[in-house]
Amino acid sequence: MNGEKMEPGQKARQINLDATKYGAFAEIGAGQEVCRWFFHAGGASGTVAKTISAYDMAVSDAIYGTSDRYVSRQRLQAMLDYEYNLLLQRLDKKRGDKTAFFVFADTVATHSYSRQTDGHGWLGIKFQCRPREEASQIMIHTRLLDKVVVREQEALGVLGVNLIHAAFYHHDEPEKIISMLMDELSRERIEVETIKFSGPCFANVDNRLMSLQLVQQNVSDAAMFRADGEVVIPSEVLYKRPVLVERGSFRPITRTTLDILERAQEQFLREPKMQGEIPVILMEMTLHSVLEDASLAHKDFLDRVDLLSTLGKPVLISNFGRYYRLVEYLSRYTQKMKGIALGIPSLRGIFDEKFYTDLSGGLLESLGRLFKDQTKLYVYPSREVSSSAIPVANIPVSDSGNWLRESTGNEVITVENLKVAPNLRHLYAHLLENGYITGIQNYESNYLGLFAPVVLAKLQSGDASWENDVPQAIVELIRKEKMFGWKERAAAVPVAR
Repeated sequence: MNGEKMEPGQKARQINLDATKYGAFAEIGAGQEVCRWFFHAGGASGTVAKTISAYDMAVSDAIYGTSDRYVSRQRLQAMLDYEYNLLLQRLDKKRGDKTAFFVFADTVATHSYSRQTDGHGWLGIKFQCRPREEASQIMIHTRLLDKVVVREQEALGVLGVNLIHAAFYHHDEPEKIISMLMDELSRERIEVETIKFSGPCFANVDNRLMSLQLVQQNVSDAAMFRADGEVVIPSEVLYKRPVLVERGSFRPITRTTLDILERAQEQFLREPKMQGEIPVILMEMTLHSVLEDASLAHKDFLDRVDLLSTLGKPVLISNFGRYYRLVEYLSRYTQKMKGIALGIPSLRGIFDEKFYTDLSGGLLESLGRLFKDQTKLYVYPSREVSSSAIPVANIPVSDSGNWLRESTGNEVITVENLKVAPNLRHLYAHLLENGYITGIQNYESNYLGLFAPVVLAKLQSGDASWENDVPQAIVELIRKEKMFGWKERAAAVPVAR
C-alpha cells in the first residue's frame, strides 16, 4: 500500500489473499467482531478454518476448563493453547509444510444492563512466523472507553484486525506493532494497558521496553510490571487495595529514597482508614524522567528497573506530570486509601500556581482532584538549599532529590514551617490541619542534604564517595553492570622520587 495506512477491511482482505496464513478464531463476550471483518472482506475461505463463540459459561468451561475469572489472562491463554493444538492435530499433516497456522482469541466484557463500568478485554494471537516453526504469541489487555455497546464492539473488531495484521507482517518490528494497534482508532475509544510478546519471533524483545513504548507512543497513560519484570495489568495489582506510591527518577536509588519510603510506610500503616490492610507499595517513574536523555533512554530505563527490582516492588511508568492525574489513575482500580511519599521540593511544585494555568479552576481545581479520593501526602523534610542551587527541571514532577548541588544551609524545612505564597497560606493551613498533608517523622537527618543528581555526578566522575550515599546492594549492582556512566575510581599516580 505504498506505506499508507490500511483500513481494517484492506488488512483483512490482504490476509485472506495470503495463501500461507490459515487459522481459527475464538471470541467470547462481544460477538464475533474480529472474524466478521474477514468474512466481509471476501475470500475468507482462504484464511478461516474455524470460528467459535462459546458464550455460555458452562459450554466455555467444558471446552477450555474452569476459570475463576472469564475475562482474564489465564482464560485467554487457555483458549489460545486449546485451539492452536486442535488446529495442528487436524491440519498440520495435510498442509503444515506450506501453511503458517494461527489462532486469534479474545475474551471481553462490554457494557450491559447489569454492568455500567468501562468495558475491557484480553486479546491474543498465537501464530507461526513460518510453516512448522514453533509458535510465537502476542497478548494485550485493552480498556473499551465507548459508552455504547455497539461502538465497543466496533472498536474491538478494528483492534483485533490491527493485531493480527501487525503480527503477520511486522513481527520483526515490535515497536511498530504497538503503533499499528491504534490504526483507525483513538485514545478516546481504546487504551491498551498491557502487551506481552513471547516465542521465537520475539526472542530479543524485552517486554519492559514494550511497556515503556505503550506510554511513549500514547497508546496508554501508564504501564505496570512486577519486580521480576513480568508485565501486568494494574487491576491485578491494585484492585481494592490501599496504595502507597513513591515517585522518583531513581537515578540512582539513594539512602534518602529508601528512608522516604520506609518512614512513609510506617505512618501509612498506622492510619485508621487502613484497618489493618496490607497496602501495595508502588514505585513510579514518569516518562519525562525516563526520556531526559533520549540517546540513553532504553538502557537507562532498564538499569533503573533492575535497581528497583532489588526492592521487590511493582513499578509504574506513566505520563502523569501532575500528581492529581496519578491519583485519578489509581482510583480507576481502587477506592481504598492512597498515600504519596514525596519531598519538600515536590510539595512546593504542587503549590506553584503557574503549573495549572490550563485548568479552568487553576490550583484549586488541581488540589480538589488530588485530595478527592482518600489521598494523603507524606512529606520528607529538606535542608534549606543555598541560592546557588537550582532545580534540574522547573516542573512539579521532580522528585525530592532533584537538585544540582548539595545543600549548604542548616535550617530543616518541614511541612510545618514551609512558606507558600501569601495568598495560599490559608489553603495550605486547611490541608495541613485536616490531615491531607503530613510530615514524615523519625527521618534520618544525615540524609536531608543528600540529592540524587549530586550522587550521580560523583558516580560519573569517579568520586568513590558516592558509595556512602547509596545502599550497599545498589552499589554492587551499579558497579557490576556499569550503570549510569559509572567510572571506576582512578588509580593514584605514583609520585616520582
